[in-house]
Amino acid sequence: MSAPVFVDELPFGFGWINPRPGFLQRASHALAVGGRVWLFDPTIVDGLDERVHALGEPAGVIQQFGRHGRRCAELAHRYGVPHRRLELGDAPFEAVRLSRAELAVWWPETRTLVVAEAVGTSVYYRTLGERVGVHPYLRFGRAPRELLAYEPEHLLVGHGAGIHGPGAAAELHRAVHQAGRRAPLLPLSLIPRR
Repeated sequence: MSAPVFVDELPFGFGWINPRPGFLQRASHALAVGGRVWLFDPTIVDGLDERVHALGEPAGVIQQFGRHGRRCAELAHRYGVPHRRLELGDAPFEAVRLSRAELAVWWPETRTLVVAEAVGTSVYYRTLGERVGVHPYLRFGRAPRELLAYEPEHLLVGHGAGIHGPGAAAELHRAVHQAGRRAPLLPLSLIPRR
């Protein structure tokens, strides 16, 4: 296991970024509803069990992206809870189908949107000036326009730290609307700046 960077510290949950491999910034999240904790696309890091149990009783593991399982099955087994692959089961959230391979999750009571792959905040998602960007492959194809129906106050992503506050929805909408137009700038965002 490895030391994580904890991010997205909220009254109802937290996130963590697994340091390996560093460039991916693989982020996972734990959200608590009524003392029950749901894990989203989790990786395993030092201190995770303690943080999860401090938040509440594990209730389920939700795998939002079909092409990788991260450590979903292993953690579901460890905690003795269901592993939900691309579906929510009895989890108290709303499913947002982005593709056959990806399920986003909306929690209206807290205005929290959890997106595994379609958008992210790590450097390889963002072009110059963006706080959040659309996945590079989707910029040249089908941007996740389904996300425009939501006005999140908390945008939690599977790659990078989330965005919080009144500007989160505007950043998300801007990224989706400008995905294709800003795609040619992607290589420039990878050049180190002094």
